[in-house]
Amino acid sequence: MARVVKVFRTLRNHWKKSTFAVCVLSYGGYWLYGKHCDNVLRREACLVAREFGRQQIAPQERLRKATVILNPAACSGKANNLFEKNAAPILHLAGVEVTVVKTDYEGQAKKLMELMEQTDMLIVAGGDGTLQEVITGLLRRPDHDKFSNTPIGFIPLGSHNSLSPSLHLLSDNKVKDITSATLSILKGETVPLDVLQIKSEKEQPVFALMGLRWGAFRDVSSTISKYWYLGPLKTNAAHWFRTLRVRLYFLHFLNLSLLISVFICIFCPAPQASGTFYNIDNEEYEAMPVEVRLLPRKLRFFISAERREQLLSQTQ
Repeated sequence: MARVVKVFRTLRNHWKKSTFAVCVLSYGGYWLYGKHCDNVLRREACLVAREFGRQQIAPQERLRKATVILNPAACSGKANNLFEKNAAPILHLAGVEVTVVKTDYEGQAKKLMELMEQTDMLIVAGGDGTLQEVITGLLRRPDHDKFSNTPIGFIPLGSHNSLSPSLHLLSDNKVKDITSATLSILKGETVPLDVLQIKSEKEQPVFALMGLRWGAFRDVSSTISKYWYLGPLKTNAAHWFRTLRVRLYFLHFLNLSLLISVFICIFCPAPQASGTFYNIDNEEYEAMPVEVRLLPRKLRFFISAERREQLLSQTQ
């Protein structure tokens, strides 16, 4: 009993150090528990992938080939480590012949797609920017009709992964999102997605999956980080300051026949005005008059069975 009293007395006399030690131990325990949960998720995903790898194939059949376009710079340079720890083991255990092509600079994925040979599946490992570059390079090819039939998998490794909610049931755990997306590629269920072709007068067309955004709300999203010092109020502050200088935009619609295609001519403010931009799948472009064409059901993407059932139930 005397020892217990002595311990409590010591803690009371050194309460600052005791409080600091408790905080450090609590944070360390929480961090270790998170690492343990991540390892459990990886192990479960690898066990599922191993079952795919144990499936027998005929002697004349070949292994499925997958070409992975990996952007190591995504997620502040963490994408390569995330892929190697969470996605690559699943693909290898499933018996997939994987070819990983890493990009070295912005825009390289477009050029790589021009040189890509035929593959059984194309996997994009990165964020919105990487995905937009890959589909743009793919659909710029002269033989894009043949390559557009190749199923595409998206492994969300970027800071922004806008397409993921359409393909997978997301969680608050990045490891679970990555392993689930990789397993959905192995299971093989696909869904056709519409593509937007955005073409200016001088530049080659750019292709997008999520859409084209412009106006005050787009401008706000690019300035929120400037008000980091306001903490949770930074978003409200950015919107408040932007309302003081809202810009006006208008649309002129041409040929609204949905059976063939949709053409939208967007007249943005004069390109020479500094600071005028629009977003294509969260990638920033300088504003200019463009023509937007809808390409219905142009590409096929791998989708999880749970997300597919959810979408079907919503349409009924």
